[in-house]
Amino acid sequence: MKIKSMLLAVLFLSVAIIGCGPSKKSGEGSEEFSDAEKSLKNQLEDIVYNIPSPTEIPYMLQSTGAEFNGSLVNDKKAASQYGGKVEKTALNLGVYSADIAYLSSYEKTQESIDYMNVCKQLADNLGLMGSFDLEMLKKFEANVANKDSLAKLLDQTMKKADRLLKDDSRNKLAALVITGSFAEGLYISTGVVKTYPKDLLPADQRNLILTPVMRVILKQRESVSELLKMLKGMDQDDTIAPLVTELTALQTSYATLNIDEKIKNNRSDLVLTDKS
Repeated sequence: MKIKSMLLAVLFLSVAIIGCGPSKKSGEGSEEFSDAEKSLKNQLEDIVYNIPSPTEIPYMLQSTGAEFNGSLVNDKKAASQYGGKVEKTALNLGVYSADIAYLSSYEKTQESIDYMNVCKQLADNLGLMGSFDLEMLKKFEANVANKDSLAKLLDQTMKKADRLLKDDSRNKLAALVITGSFAEGLYISTGVVKTYPKDLLPADQRNLILTPVMRVILKQRESVSELLKMLKGMDQDDTIAPLVTELTALQTSYATLNIDEKIKNNRSDLVLTDKS
């Protein structure tokens, strides 16, 4: 069986660099607009409960024993490119939150703090002064040696940011934060498989190490469907439409793997591999 890691990499690279055009204005006073806003807010509530938190995928990844790969996190210097572009800012606030989780789960202390400051910068640009505030940053630094505490702090902070966006009727930005966080977690996971040296260990030992990572990737199939359901219900502008296209292609690739049928048939010879 094969994992379409190239498609995954292309998808989540596009998430990080996707351009954002001007938002299409709806008739804010119309009943139709109000109903759409309410529907999206309800969908966001469902998504929050049905997809992994920003820390879940990186921490699952660390628990498999996979080695840390610093090249997989988004360059913190790129944050300066998002100023004034609210859709990109929201998307990458989610991306960087997953990066923090990946860094902190592997005890990369200073890097975690650096990326937390990047998130504060992006949150401030979105007007989320009450989420990544000075008190939260102090708590983060004080608990930087405790991975479990960091995970709770980060998840609480992202939930607070999400809540602030929804309360301010900026549901689209909340959806993009969620999408960015999930995308980066899955991108890191596929990157570990894709970049793992092929000549370091015999094939059977290499597969033994990578199989748990691939299981983490396969486990996210339903989350992709949930994200698609949410994004398809939004205005298909220059930011959302490309995400829907790429996520649909990813959903098709998951279906092509046919993993559920193989498990159902109790295939004893089932071996996960990243080979084409």
